[in-house]
Amino acid sequence: MEHDETAFSTADIQRLAARIDRPIVLVGMMGVGKTTVGRKLALMLGLPFCDADEEIEKAAQMSIPEIFAQFGEAYFRSGERRVIARLVGEDGAPERRVLATGGGAFADPETRALILKRAIAVWLDSDVDTLLARVGRKSNRPLLKTGNPREILTRLKAERGPAYAEAPIHITSGNQPHQATAIAILKAIDAWL
Repeated sequence: MEHDETAFSTADIQRLAARIDRPIVLVGMMGVGKTTVGRKLALMLGLPFCDADEEIEKAAQMSIPEIFAQFGEAYFRSGERRVIARLVGEDGAPERRVLATGGGAFADPETRALILKRAIAVWLDSDVDTLLARVGRKSNRPLLKTGNPREILTRLKAERGPAYAEAPIHITSGNQPHQATAIAILKAIDAWL
């Protein structure tokens, strides 16, 4: 078996995991792979994984599309901010975990400031074609229900790009395996810490 120069050894990952003292928060557009890559990253680091959208749905006892339909985006963003504040340990010592956020979470200035202060923010980025292919697999994207998905994704990517760029770590997630994206994140966090 050939030695993979791009991989982190188990010992490298364990050393890095021991240096991580706060949550790793994945931010970026819907469809970029925050949940899938986040689960892989958490498994590699031996940390718990949490999906902010799932936590919001539990807290509201409604699906995100239902929250949007019944109360609107502003109400959703307010609840999202409170849930993320809890998950990054706003009221105490931050728990070491990997947290995947919804696409608009980091675009909210208060939520972004909280994440930047309390966590390691990692921007997962992708081109619009990749995003479009991935979001087409799910029907629970309320922001895509109002028009042409390509136009909406292109506009949201342009609008949110400056906010996402505030994350200290930027990783492009293309068509490579999730393992490769997770290793790229590990290397970037290792260099950043």
